[in-house]
Amino acid sequence: MQTVQMNLIPNDVSVRAETPLHHVDLATIATQGAQDRNIKIQELALLDHLVLRGHADNAALTTGIQSVMGVSLPINLQSVEKEGQVIRWISPDEWLITTPHGTGFALEQQLRNAISTHCAVVNVSGGQTVITVEGAGTEEMLRKCTPYDIHISNMPVGKVVTSLFGKAQAVIRRTGEQQFEVVIRRSFSDYCWLWLQDSCREFGFTVKL
Repeated sequence: MQTVQMNLIPNDVSVRAETPLHHVDLATIATQGAQDRNIKIQELALLDHLVLRGHADNAALTTGIQSVMGVSLPINLQSVEKEGQVIRWISPDEWLITTPHGTGFALEQQLRNAISTHCAVVNVSGGQTVITVEGAGTEEMLRKCTPYDIHISNMPVGKVVTSLFGKAQAVIRRTGEQQFEVVIRRSFSDYCWLWLQDSCREFGFTVKL
């Protein structure tokens, strides 16, 4: 049976793409208040998201990933990043890949062609978004958002976990000493944004574009 692949990104440039937080009007918020506040928040808008499923101990899978993306498939709560593409370990047989806007379909095709074993590659770009938080006090602030122990001794740079964010679910990755990214579902974007704003109040925050 032949697998039919469909590009979920319209070729018509007149079709406007809106991020899950489009209605929040982050551009306006970014102009308000002092720009030297402790915590800076940014939505990494319109990245392409792919979910990869397979067996990490299958050489055909790991070799295929290496040949296409130039990195080894991460395991056990780890992540890898190269040239704007990130692979996050989600579970023993699942990874989340993000890639710059408009490149997801080509990457999906390349992975399907390169991986000569049973696997699944699914484009979930429209269903979630990535928010980054950074600056002094970020780790302390995020302790109000998740029950997971995000102290750097337990969560070093590059580690990724799936945990609660408030009462929603999120994929949290440490990208620096006081830098994190949070992947949230579109349906919980309002809730997570409001929770994040409230958690930042005592520290002060601004929005990066």
